[in-house]
Amino acid sequence: MRDGEQTRLVAWSRELRGVHERLREALRVTREALAGGEAAGPATRDLLLFCHGFCAALTAHHEGEDRGLFPAIAAEHPELRDTLSRLRQDHSMIGHLLGALSAAVARDAPPAELGRHLEGVAAIMESHFRYEERQLLTVLETLALDADPAVVLGPL
Repeated sequence: MRDGEQTRLVAWSRELRGVHERLREALRVTREALAGGEAAGPATRDLLLFCHGFCAALTAHHEGEDRGLFPAIAAEHPELRDTLSRLRQDHSMIGHLLGALSAAVARDAPPAELGRHLEGVAAIMESHFRYEERQLLTVLETLALDADPAVVLGPL
């Protein structure tokens, strides 16, 4: 470190839990929009807005982890490479489910179909978050990664 530079101290475990909670809240809002709406008209436009926001936020979170967080963990903890590989596979699966949800919203699918898509995303997302937290929170307590949390974990 040169004179005048300062290392940013980030509590990565706290940041990850916070992002996961904000994504859970976004999912809750999206579910409420679906439960309160019908398949056509203003309700669908509202759902489209919520879904696009939620899908974009979740995608940015996973892309940031894949680009910044996971390589830093792998460098310090090579024993976690299999875990990180599984988490990346989850990211890919969730991305596929988000694409299907977005397509269903865009074509004004019936509420029951939209609900099935949303519940599929919710189930995999929650399972993924819990696994990720079980496997990585302890490691994140001591991770030395000097980076902006909004870049590494998504701009939430």
